[in-house]
Amino acid sequence: MDRLEYAMFRILRLFRKTPLNRILRAGASTHMFTDCFKDFDKVAAVRRIFGDKTTEVLSNLKVDFTLFSGYMYVDSSNGHLVVSSRYLKTGDKIDVYLDLIHELFHVKQFMEGRDLFDPRYSYVERPTEIEAYRYAVQEARRLGLTDKRICEYLKTEWINDRDFKFLANAVNVTCP
Repeated sequence: MDRLEYAMFRILRLFRKTPLNRILRAGASTHMFTDCFKDFDKVAAVRRIFGDKTTEVLSNLKVDFTLFSGYMYVDSSNGHLVVSSRYLKTGDKIDVYLDLIHELFHVKQFMEGRDLFDPRYSYVERPTEIEAYRYAVQEARRLGLTDKRICEYLKTEWINDRDFKFLANAVNVTCP
């Protein structure tokens, strides 16, 4: 085995032993939610999630900005919000806002001790996902979005057509 092959072998071995969420957070910078997302403690949809504890929760919530592409999710090991810097810069502002609402709902679920990634369910059938999407859809409707626009929000590259229809139906959105 030459030096290059040996180096590649070591790198692959390292990745095999490293949890996926740690790989995805490589190069991440951590900040406090309230330093990055101003006045979210005043947003009615957020206040409905956390109630009287809104300011406290958001003041203690950490955000890991990652260089990897993607969107955002809640890290089930520590409750941090993990956000793709690229998505934050280039994503549709309404989608980013709805994703933040969706993920803050997951933060609440995490704080309640719920399993955000329960392997007994597929992504679209997971109770925590359905609840978070329902809440985001409720906020989308409050903003005046049509079902057509909400369908555009719900449709992602990791959901096939059957799962998309299931999710839309589960959150009471009529999609063409």
